[in-house]
Amino acid sequence: MATANARRQLRRRPIGATVFLTVVGYGLVIGTFVLDLPIYPELTNTQVNWLTHAIAVINAVTTVLIGAGWYWIRSGQVKKHRAAMIGAFISILLFLVVYLLRVGGGGEKLFVGPELITMVYRAMLAIHIILSIVAVPVVLYVLILGLTHTPAELERTAHARIGQIAAASWILSLVLGLVTHVMLNQIYSYEFALLAPVVLGG
Repeated sequence: MATANARRQLRRRPIGATVFLTVVGYGLVIGTFVLDLPIYPELTNTQVNWLTHAIAVINAVTTVLIGAGWYWIRSGQVKKHRAAMIGAFISILLFLVVYLLRVGGGGEKLFVGPELITMVYRAMLAIHIILSIVAVPVVLYVLILGLTHTPAELERTAHARIGQIAAASWILSLVLGLVTHVMLNQIYSYEFALLAPVVLGG
């Protein structure tokens, strides 16, 4: 009964639900970077490295799922498309958990390389981050529509049009994330840097 009520609420207010979930997600990330939240275990550099590689694997799986979902919807295989996109969303939630654990418990890895390559790396990383931020509400909105409407009903919504934007930005962000991962961890080098919490007030 509660599930049915929740679905009806999401169906009636997809934009409101999108805004709420986006704020929660942004709040978790900003809170981890800005505040010294005592919720993460302290990690060693080795553990940070393992989590970094786990994130790359998760992103690669997510990229494959989105690509498959895109292909299946274009070939009219709605059920497969739906399963792939739900799988991609679950995968990205796993990414968020692992990423926050890595950053909150072990800090960041800073790129070390030639000046020109560093500029290229930072540019790709910036685009990756911006697309990740922008993609959150778009992906959530499309997902909520997909979960609360039948395929016939979705044809009367912006699901398909906005879904193309969501998938394109999501894939580009993931690919850039994978490229920067390889540059940071395989081709060039890095330094570990703990997050410096912001002191509010005083």
